[in-house]
Amino acid sequence: MYVKAFAKINLFLDVVGKNDDGYHELEMVMLPIELHDSISISVLPYSTNNSVVCDHVELKATKYNMVNRTIALMKQTYNFNQFFTVVVHKEIPIAAGLGGGSSNAAATMKAIYNILKINDTNENKNKLAKSLGADVPFCLLNKPAIVKGIGEKITPIKLKNDWHVLIVMPEMGLSTKDVFVKADEMELKHGNIENVINALHNGNEEELGKAMFNSLQDVSISMNPEIQPIIDLMKNDGLSAVMMSGSGSSVFAISKNRSKLQKLYLKYEKMGLDVYLTKVIKDHE
Repeated sequence: MYVKAFAKINLFLDVVGKNDDGYHELEMVMLPIELHDSISISVLPYSTNNSVVCDHVELKATKYNMVNRTIALMKQTYNFNQFFTVVVHKEIPIAAGLGGGSSNAAATMKAIYNILKINDTNENKNKLAKSLGADVPFCLLNKPAIVKGIGEKITPIKLKNDWHVLIVMPEMGLSTKDVFVKADEMELKHGNIENVINALHNGNEEELGKAMFNSLQDVSISMNPEIQPIIDLMKNDGLSAVMMSGSGSSVFAISKNRSKLQKLYLKYEKMGLDVYLTKVIKDHE
């Protein structure tokens, strides 16, 4: 079976607290985008192990393990005997704040449910997804949503417009865990999620640019000084809705004007930047 693992961007990310168990309480507005990894998965007969292969040479073992962990957790939960061969083709940049690892886990879950014809409630699926990572329940849904708690409280939202996304990736990525450790040492700013929701409802790009907020942006810039010049470049080129996604280090611009983003994509590509042009998924089953 062939499945797509879609990336995401955060239009709003506020770290509102930290639980006793060490997990951070978040308020987010998340959008799935068409940029995706491709995963081929099938049952591996006469085997006693899973075979998981990824074509990204820089990918660390812990990232490969997202797929292995997903299979192991599902085997433990549903008590099946099958083993799988999985080939992951990476397009989503790693350590970018775009949910690559989480989307791989969610796509693997969907594939196994389908291949083994496992029926379960959405509540149980989300519980399983949450134990794999905070962004996995959202990636399992793969629809624009308000996400709260530690990623498990999801409210889908409708988008008025078609939105296009230009992503620029600095040379250095950032570990989500390292960013949150650093964030715990700093006094974080807070935003207003309603402003983003209203801007999306109105389809107002300028309003959206002013409303977008990321508690972790200053933290990540302090760890990776490449981020701020990219933000400045994109804003100076006339893009109004520009921000770092997730824990970084990718920077994105969201716009209704694809041709404008296309021109800047070509410009940044000629500059030697690692750049991606994609689109928001408004509603995807």
